[in-house]
Amino acid sequence: MADPSPSPPTAASASDALLAPDATLPAAAPDLDKEFGFQRAELGKEKLAGTVGFHERHVFLCYKGPEEWPSHVEASESDHLPRLLAAAIKARKPNLKKSTKLTICEGEDGTESSLGDVLIFPDMIRYRELTHLDVDNFVEEVLLKDTEWLPGSPEAIKGSYVFVCCHGSRDKRCGVCGPALITRFKEEIEGQGLDGQVAVSACSHVGGHKYAGNVIIFSPDAKGEVTGHWYGYVAPDDVPVLLRQHIGQGEIVGHLWRGQLGLSEEQQKKALELRHATNGLTEEKSSAKESPEANGTNGAACNPAPAGGCCQGNGGGLTCCQNDLPEAKQDKSIPAEQNHKSSTTECDKENVAATKKGRMKICRASTWFETWDRSDTYTTLAVVASAATVFAAFRCYKAMN
Repeated sequence: MADPSPSPPTAASASDALLAPDATLPAAAPDLDKEFGFQRAELGKEKLAGTVGFHERHVFLCYKGPEEWPSHVEASESDHLPRLLAAAIKARKPNLKKSTKLTICEGEDGTESSLGDVLIFPDMIRYRELTHLDVDNFVEEVLLKDTEWLPGSPEAIKGSYVFVCCHGSRDKRCGVCGPALITRFKEEIEGQGLDGQVAVSACSHVGGHKYAGNVIIFSPDAKGEVTGHWYGYVAPDDVPVLLRQHIGQGEIVGHLWRGQLGLSEEQQKKALELRHATNGLTEEKSSAKESPEANGTNGAACNPAPAGGCCQGNGGGLTCCQNDLPEAKQDKSIPAEQNHKSSTTECDKENVAATKKGRMKICRASTWFETWDRSDTYTTLAVVASAATVFAAFRCYKAMN
């Protein structure tokens, strides 16, 4: 259905086409599926992120079923309740604290969602059995003043709620894709034992017919916060993925994601770009950690040998580590040990660069005399001379006695 709070046309609303007359759509057949269903040529051709109009609150009115909805159910003279509710919200739009979207969903007496029930997201509240006589008071108290509607008692709702556009009288694509998705959701929910945890319902037009199947999911995220996420181009085989990844793990399914409640169209695009950038960076870091070349070894071990140098092969590779820098490259202002570490790092970098060019860089092994200083020579000579003097004095002393 159309948004009761008119806004400038979006990419989705401007391209809505193939509107069908107010008639019940027959069951999907092969030719219908190829023209309007999951095999249609346009499926998956356009980018999805940023195709959801900005709204902060989503109100669902439970009213009849998709086979009974006219193309504009909120404007139908014969359907008083949705028409009056849409008009009341539109009239108070300038004064509403939250931008509010109204959508019709299935409602039938004797079921969990009875005729006239109102679901409010992300508040996760249900009001029971609204009538056309109560509409103005309800909108005034609940949507305008953010207080409770006294004739009714708000019920907290839990779990996850899935809404699938099945508004076939508005657009044939939704009429063909929607029912097939509802069937698959119900099969998967039952098969995975999610009854009572995940509810699925058909809903009216949500905007963007060309993105059918259109799915909206209200579910707690990893932090327990509830918001609404819109998905497009959803096919039956995507249903298990949505249940597992979005509802089960609290993570969006990026390639199907249209947008999110509370975000502008531009924010939706940036949010997905950021997600892709973050995922790409994570994958790059993971690959770098697994790559031997990232450590500068190219598959070979390079550990300083206690004897003053190392040449170790590993898997047919060979690398030699230089323990010390030449004197000309040494920084006299830092300890010798740090010069030692710097030289090893420099050698590693040269090894990596050389390996990438298809040749092996051999670092010369250091020897003990390369770091021998003149002062060390004088000290050694002094020690030797002292020892000789002591020895000669001792021999003279023995000879005299």
